[in-house]
Amino acid sequence: MTEHKHTNRLAGETSPYLLQHKHNPVDWHPWGEEALDRARADNKPILLSIGYSACHWCHVMEKESFEDERTAELMNKHFINIKVDREERPDIDQIYMNAVQMMTGHGGWPLTVFLTPELVPFFGGTYFPPEDRYQMPGFPKVLHGVAEAYRESPEEVAETAKSILAELRQTNIASESNETPSPQMLDAAFRGIVRNYDARNGGFGRAPKFPPAMNLEFALRTFHRTKNAEALEIATHTCRRMAEGGMYDQLGGGFHRYSTDAEWLVPHFEKMLYDNALLSQLYLHVYQATGDPFFRRITEETLDYVVREMTDAQGGFYSSQDADSEGEEGRFFVWSVDEISKLLGAEDARIFCAYYDVTPGGNFEGDNILHVSRPAEDVARATGVSVERLMETVERGRRVLFERRERRVKPTRDEKVLTAWNGLMLASFAESSAVLDRADYREVAERNAGFLLGNLRANNLLLHAHKDGRAKFNGYLDDYAFMADGLVALYEATGTLCWLEEAVWLAERMVQEFWDEAEGGFFYTGRSHEQLIVRTKDYFDNATPSGNSVTANLFLRLAIFTENEDYRRKAVRMFRSLHDSIGRYPSAFGRLLCALDFHLAFELVKSREIAIVTGPEETGARELLREVWQRYMPNKVVAQMIEGDEKAARLVPLLSGRSTINGQATAYVCEHYTCKQPVTTPTGLAAQLE
Repeated sequence: MTEHKHTNRLAGETSPYLLQHKHNPVDWHPWGEEALDRARADNKPILLSIGYSACHWCHVMEKESFEDERTAELMNKHFINIKVDREERPDIDQIYMNAVQMMTGHGGWPLTVFLTPELVPFFGGTYFPPEDRYQMPGFPKVLHGVAEAYRESPEEVAETAKSILAELRQTNIASESNETPSPQMLDAAFRGIVRNYDARNGGFGRAPKFPPAMNLEFALRTFHRTKNAEALEIATHTCRRMAEGGMYDQLGGGFHRYSTDAEWLVPHFEKMLYDNALLSQLYLHVYQATGDPFFRRITEETLDYVVREMTDAQGGFYSSQDADSEGEEGRFFVWSVDEISKLLGAEDARIFCAYYDVTPGGNFEGDNILHVSRPAEDVARATGVSVERLMETVERGRRVLFERRERRVKPTRDEKVLTAWNGLMLASFAESSAVLDRADYREVAERNAGFLLGNLRANNLLLHAHKDGRAKFNGYLDDYAFMADGLVALYEATGTLCWLEEAVWLAERMVQEFWDEAEGGFFYTGRSHEQLIVRTKDYFDNATPSGNSVTANLFLRLAIFTENEDYRRKAVRMFRSLHDSIGRYPSAFGRLLCALDFHLAFELVKSREIAIVTGPEETGARELLREVWQRYMPNKVVAQMIEGDEKAARLVPLLSGRSTINGQATAYVCEHYTCKQPVTTPTGLAAQLE
């Protein structure tokens, strides 16, 4: 058993990130009353350090500074040191990230912020090196400087803190526009997003490149609405380039966090649950829109990766996998020519290396990240084999290398279950189960929903995180919105009424806890939450969609299912509040633009409300549902029931009065509550859905 010289207060936490720091010589506290009371009693500034377990530069700063005895001595002498896992406390992270961005013009993790005992920030940054380098001051110099300023210039510190607090309070304000949301607003937003498109490599902007899942979803919807071929090309080209690049795990499936270059070649190797949730659903939709089996394969490989690597025995989805293994970033994922030759033999290795662009010199610190740089036809021609032989060799090689890789030391996995991220993944599994006709995905989705509902509720509230059998932290807006959205998707995919009932319960709790009646929009924290220095609203779609964006879409859908118009009114009020912001920064509102597209489709009688009613034997239901799900129809809702289910008919008026025809499963296609003739055959249904 390893003896540790130091053990601090983080040893009693469940967060893998906090536990990584439990043996630092730094006198770390978790966020809580003990630390905050001590700061006030001792009149000491707080050093707040925020990160997450899969963060490479968080590990670097720990090794360089937090494990260093002399640096720890400085920290312990001058500050109350608090360590926060941003994934457990996104509310704290959001406030202080905004502050650092105001102070420095940029943000990121590790986040290093200095606060007054009243929790108001007055200085901050991200990663600091152990000595002056990268045109950044060394961390000890920063510590000395901040401590001296707090001690010698308290009035100046107080004035800085006051100014930053005033700016933070301004971030919530969004003035309601008199403009009525219109298709022209969507057209202008698309033009704004496209200005930054990289036609060669796909994606938007230059390096580093993050997967733009929500803006690509909006591009797909733009194609669906306008038949603009450029919009479809943007979505398909970007998705293909990402999936052929090193950002996609060519052997095990699933996407890494982002690409450090413009070509999607060298990733930051961590894998996040939310990325794989958003991207698997995007690729599913591209498959629906194009019928191209390539996109189906990427969807299934990504979901299969989540089942294999990121799902616990009870059905919860884990948060992330680290970028590092054995102390090196990317080591688990890279290969040499010699290693591949030994595994595959000379001839197969020659073909495999040509396909995945593996060279003796490598493309990442002397090793190779597998990626596809040329079409299969070109590689087959260059290697002198048929395309069929090429792909057989590649598939065989993938299996062999994957099996060998499984024996390597794997990256650390963060096994906490976060409600919000699970809701995103739930939605993808649920919809994929219907579109791809995969009963196993349906089972994964149902087990996940059951786990969340059974383990992450207490005192009539949703909880945020679950780890080691303990659920804690009041849920944030994202938790309620993403989970409810996932439950609606599961109801549509399965027709099981309890999932919709739970979604409605969550929606009602959201209104009570988060809705701002005075200004509109939803706060990030609920009325039952701990009071922080500001109560924020998050409107921008970043790595994950904002809770307000998802809620807008969720409430529009629930309005159709339940005919509760209050849901629609709240969503429209959000569109009005953000009208001007969308016009200025369209790329920051990808998910909200998708919700607006849904709303306008309903208003212009271009959405579909589809009711499927079956008899006890469900004769013909599967064929009708396959007809519904195989096509890309983003602006639809799907309701199902067994004939005579009065409870379902009460909750979902769309189902009221519906019956089968001659005992056959029957489809009712409606637009804005006006229905066509019921049909019982896939061809009849297809004609109504065209």
